[in-house]
Amino acid sequence: MLLYLDDCFTQHDTGSHPENKARIQGVNRALRSAPWFGDCTTPTWDAATIAQLTRVHDATYVQQLQAWCEQNAGQIEADTVVSTGSWMAATRGAGAAIHAVHQVLHTPESRAFAAIRPPGHHALPDGPMGFCLLNNVAIAARYAIAQGLQRVMIVDWDVHHGNGTQDTFYADGQVAFFSIHRSPFYPGTGAEDETGTGRGLGFISNAPVHADITREKFFDTFDRKLEQLAARVQPELILVSAGFDAHPQDPVGGLCLEAPDFAVLTQKVLALADIYANGKIISLLEGGYHLQHLPECVTAHVQELVEA
Repeated sequence: MLLYLDDCFTQHDTGSHPENKARIQGVNRALRSAPWFGDCTTPTWDAATIAQLTRVHDATYVQQLQAWCEQNAGQIEADTVVSTGSWMAATRGAGAAIHAVHQVLHTPESRAFAAIRPPGHHALPDGPMGFCLLNNVAIAARYAIAQGLQRVMIVDWDVHHGNGTQDTFYADGQVAFFSIHRSPFYPGTGAEDETGTGRGLGFISNAPVHADITREKFFDTFDRKLEQLAARVQPELILVSAGFDAHPQDPVGGLCLEAPDFAVLTQKVLALADIYANGKIISLLEGGYHLQHLPECVTAHVQELVEA
């Protein structure tokens, strides 16, 4: 089991913003103190290159983002801020996702979790959005395809719809995207009839759920919709956009999932990875903003990956 964590992500200084360095500090402490931490491999890795970033993002945007960070520009989008350390943190986060894919495809390792920030799934090909600068999971998927895979599936259980990821692969036909998310809610996308277009038709599956959904109904919906997409795509690799803001006390999200429920979600995705992808699964941290419950939820998720 590969576990990517590094204190460098605290250098993305957002002040009192909900997506702040205290999130990753709490996650890192929890993971390092877990009894199974010694069973994990903690790799070293490089930042993503410009060529790797521009498999997903427009070159003009990548150049602009780097300039904003160097200028300590602060607010660059309605909900998104950068500082001088943001470029390093963002490219190191994308680099962790790429390194994890390479290791899972080319070594005996089959599972990985990357505790990275800023999150990525709202980032658009041509701009930042919703706390996100670079779309880590999309960059990882494109790298996997460049390595020769034909079919990759992204599972996004963040409470917010991963609109940036969906936009990236809406007409792709090799990368499938499943999202279960609260609706109506930010960012306002992710309706059930958003299913892809062209080569990507049928490769997008959305499961919008109401704020008052029960755990049982949530799991039923997750199982049914995800199993349908997996059977259609038969992925060779599963990537998870692992957001933990569906916890009922999350200050930015909120739904019905407590920490043990994220272990259940993990078990369900692991089972599909065993069926279709030789157990190959990579999980990347997305949202989750309650400083007590985020580490608990992440630990429950990662423990299932470790013990699988």
